[in-house]
Amino acid sequence: MPRSTSLSVATMGIDIGSAWGDRRAPAMDSQPDPSPAGEHVTLLDRHGGLRRAPHLSHRLHLLGHDARLMPAKYVKPYRKGQKNDFRDAEAIAEAVQRPTMRFVATKTADQLDLQALHRVRARLVSQRTGIINQIRAFLLERGIAVRQGLRFLRAQLPEVLGKRTDVLSDRLVHVIEDLAADWRRLDERIQGLSGEIEIVASQDPGCKRLMTVPGIGPIISSAMVAAIGSGAVFSNGRDFGAWLGLVPRQISTGDRTILGKVSKQGNRYLRVLFVQAAWVVLIKPQIWERYGLKQWITAAKRRLHPNVLAIALANKLARIAWAVLSKDCDFKCEKTDEMPRCA
Repeated sequence: MPRSTSLSVATMGIDIGSAWGDRRAPAMDSQPDPSPAGEHVTLLDRHGGLRRAPHLSHRLHLLGHDARLMPAKYVKPYRKGQKNDFRDAEAIAEAVQRPTMRFVATKTADQLDLQALHRVRARLVSQRTGIINQIRAFLLERGIAVRQGLRFLRAQLPEVLGKRTDVLSDRLVHVIEDLAADWRRLDERIQGLSGEIEIVASQDPGCKRLMTVPGIGPIISSAMVAAIGSGAVFSNGRDFGAWLGLVPRQISTGDRTILGKVSKQGNRYLRVLFVQAAWVVLIKPQIWERYGLKQWITAAKRRLHPNVLAIALANKLARIAWAVLSKDCDFKCEKTDEMPRCA
């Protein structure tokens, strides 16, 4: 016979890593049945159930709950005893009551759609890179070396397959031609997705503002909007740069400040894009003065390795991008006594 309860629950933790999810209210031995009365605060743990967390969060908001998402790594210290779904849910309900707990913003339907475009495009780019590397490997096995770069292989491949029949067998030529056909199909799909992303970026106000930042185009701007929305989840640009993993890993104790390699935590895809944007800016010295970066880059080049400089510049661009997105302003460099600012 179903058990009913009249307990009033203020906070409830839900572990969605299992098939149905375990729920747990703090300091209670029973599991009350949540009602859509709007009096509960429901917490979702992203661990395991990451893919369905946004959907459940939206559904709970419609029922009147204050639904929030928490990273699993922040919940783990509050788990007591051995691990099971019931104790995970109890740890979630305990962790949410901490005043300094950090939460994950729930993505909107438009953000999820844009994120899907980027994920599919990233997968296709990875597959294309694998095909190109395989073609190069087959040619190197026969002593044929092609200059590094996608465009050089694309330009020289027909000539190699047509004239180097002395070292390439008919069977291998047929295999490479099939790989080249797969390469062309992937190029078409990537170009189509890139065009769709550019259309979205041209229509989104946030993407338009981000594209005023040096090195940032439709791909990076749309990926950033898909990941953080308006940027309200971060209190400042420094937190956003740390979330991207563009800051040194800190292992400090007492009066000793120990900084290690770049932390590489957070959104790997977005971090890679910002590093690529930094390299684009570094190889174009003619734009440094226009964007107010010449003095900073020139001074940093004297003391930093080029790779370290690229990471530092990527962090700087990320912080600028967050300011542009969160403050609803375009990036414009103005020569003043202070640092360049948004205008």
